[in-house]
Amino acid sequence: MSVYFFYPWFIFVFISFFLILFSYTHFSTKEDLLNNIVGFGALFVVFTHLLIFFILMFQNEKVRNIILPQFLISAYLPLLLIGISVLISTIFFFLFKIIKKSQCNSKLGDNFITKLQNFSETRKDLFRKMWHVFIFIGLFVLWYLSYDFVRTQMSKNKKPKIEPKTTNMLYLYLRILTTPNSIKNVLYSLEWFYYVIFFFFYAFTLIMLTNEYTRKTKYLRFPFNFVEVLLSEEEKRNFGTYLYFAIGHMFAAFVCPPMAFFAILAVSSIGDLIPSQIGMRFGKFHIPWNKKKTFEGTIAGTLGAYLLCVMFVGFIYALVFAILFMVIDLFTRKPLDISDNLLIPIGSAVLFLLVRFYLDFDYTPIILNFL
Repeated sequence: MSVYFFYPWFIFVFISFFLILFSYTHFSTKEDLLNNIVGFGALFVVFTHLLIFFILMFQNEKVRNIILPQFLISAYLPLLLIGISVLISTIFFFLFKIIKKSQCNSKLGDNFITKLQNFSETRKDLFRKMWHVFIFIGLFVLWYLSYDFVRTQMSKNKKPKIEPKTTNMLYLYLRILTTPNSIKNVLYSLEWFYYVIFFFFYAFTLIMLTNEYTRKTKYLRFPFNFVEVLLSEEEKRNFGTYLYFAIGHMFAAFVCPPMAFFAILAVSSIGDLIPSQIGMRFGKFHIPWNKKKTFEGTIAGTLGAYLLCVMFVGFIYALVFAILFMVIDLFTRKPLDISDNLLIPIGSAVLFLLVRFYLDFDYTPIILNFL
């Protein structure tokens, strides 16, 4: 890759990241302070390290010529496509407004809102959280197909092993910092599916950020602005919880290997759905400091989180994730005013990094034994 090619796109990505972080603080509100701090911190960590890794890749000749172009394309292509979408959507919105056809769109929105208001609280909660489950199922199916291909076509039916050093992300990070020109070996040591997961949530986060920013302005529009009808009044004033879900899992996908990330995603999607559904349908003993939650729901969610995690990270880490989930579910949003969509993935990812690095517990995904 020539110097001429690298620097313009690096500057483009750098400026884009700066504007994203600036917009996050600009559209945030004081009443949502903890979410703003944690969300901004997660974005800052990921964006800063991406830029640092791009520079390190450029300094290595082999990485510069082969891998870096792919990484830069994965970073700036979503930015370009989203920018074009905002431009086109804004133009169409004002054209419809001029020719007075926006009333039709408004009627469709009103009809949808009316139907949504007729939903029971249990059904509304299920409707709101099911798309988290769909993301988990979609990524899991993609992983299974790729794993089956590697096992049958490339490894002669030998199951790939989980290597301790390549799944100890803090070890790899320290290796990059302390060993010159180690970026190449670290990049190649990670599974290709790690990059698929991360850049999926990278693009997903950019889409959700753009959707939140444009719905808070008077002059810009985005194709997904219609999801505002699903938001509560509090979410309309602040940021929607789907944005916190995206940011939290982008951070987790960046700092965790694939199997650990799948465990975290399972807890955040299916595990988080269980407490609310069980609590609303069967719960009788409400948590004293948070009357909207029940002990039955928290217990059911904790057991569900443990069983889900066992499949991906084994018994020890499953217990760690389940205990953390129980604590987070008990104390969010009261008395700790922070979204569990943000705290579960980020807290689980950080805890996994520390336990994996300092205690060096290995993990064997049980699900591999059934494939």
